[in-house]
Amino acid sequence: MQLTGLLWGKKLLERVEFPTATVLGPEASVDEIKDLIEKCGQVFIKPIFKGGVGKKGKSGLIGRVSDITEALKEKERLYFCEHKVGNIISKADGVTFEGGVPAEHEVYFSIADSTIFRAPTMTITHHGGVDIEELPKDKIAEIPFDPLTGLKSFHVSNALEALGAPKEIISPLVQNLPKLWDLYNNYGMSTLELNPIRMMPNKKGRLTPVACDFKGSFDIDSPAWKRLGLPGHLFASDYSEFEQEINQLRTYQGQSDVFVMNDKGTITAPTFGGGANALVTELLGERATISSDFGGNPPYEKMHDISRIVMKYWLKQSNVLFIIGGKANNTDIFETFRAMTDALRDYFNTYGPTPIFVVVGRGGPNLVRGMSYMRDTLESLRIPYRIFGHDSAMSEVVNYALKIDTWMEKEGRKQLEDRDNA
Repeated sequence: MQLTGLLWGKKLLERVEFPTATVLGPEASVDEIKDLIEKCGQVFIKPIFKGGVGKKGKSGLIGRVSDITEALKEKERLYFCEHKVGNIISKADGVTFEGGVPAEHEVYFSIADSTIFRAPTMTITHHGGVDIEELPKDKIAEIPFDPLTGLKSFHVSNALEALGAPKEIISPLVQNLPKLWDLYNNYGMSTLELNPIRMMPNKKGRLTPVACDFKGSFDIDSPAWKRLGLPGHLFASDYSEFEQEINQLRTYQGQSDVFVMNDKGTITAPTFGGGANALVTELLGERATISSDFGGNPPYEKMHDISRIVMKYWLKQSNVLFIIGGKANNTDIFETFRAMTDALRDYFNTYGPTPIFVVVGRGGPNLVRGMSYMRDTLESLRIPYRIFGHDSAMSEVVNYALKIDTWMEKEGRKQLEDRDNA
């Protein structure tokens, strides 16, 4: 689950008293926007996207204005703009108006769980305001630290001094950046990024760090994020009814991350595990209806609800129901297969038979028992199937599903319809 922008980021940062730029939401009146321009000199207008959407500036989706006429033009341009990153197209729903922050120095700062150091890691540079990937390694400090003691002032001080940062920015950052560990640690975050932090001088000339953008990711398996009181719709990747229904299930154990790949697709693939999701999504391409990760050992009730929703929206148009995942460590395969096949039986009882071919590839605890249950259910429903075990290469299983999709499209679907109508 991801959040970007200051509309909600400001509310989170206020919990630890970290200064932010002034921000107005899409409901701001003309008078309020005028006052913000008068106060700050210039205003940045940014589209609001659900979830985490980056590279808006490089795509020309950030307006910079200094009068109300231009502000209203930019509001009109960006309010419902579309943004494409790779194969994903996101549609905005509103804009924010963010006051400009005068500053000579910009800082990049983030805290994230590092797979390299196996510890939370602070990344910092006083060359902020740019993509961190564009900077040479000698201008970036990555400092792992003990999660039991947290981020301390000396971590920040030592890192900035090693980078040769200007002395006037070090003390304000040392005083304020450790506050962000409290936000990260207490509310179930897996990533927290501020870029840029602009070092704004106060009336006495002393610099104050001001967050001008926010990105955050949350661990959905940690209940701590719920204490923030954030509405669940913020984490939907789109506005489709399907995604909204699935995303309501995030309050339970297990993952339920989905987004629509192609609403005209012919292979519906409930996928288990991030690695499997990446491979399957890439190989299926435009034939996939959805991209999903339903891992995390979901209990029967949740997996049944997920399957029921997926089938309600996508089974009728699909040639192949492709249940795929790697070899699980802790997911009970029998429970997930039982839930999915029970949902499939419920679908047939409610909507009647539909021509579908089921392809399964999975491994993990209670695999044989789960496969036996699935086999018996599929045969009782007269659904053709092919089941692969954990010793089958996932890429080969995906290629088999693609071949079945082609066969179903050419002749298989008609053969099954004629059989059911006989």
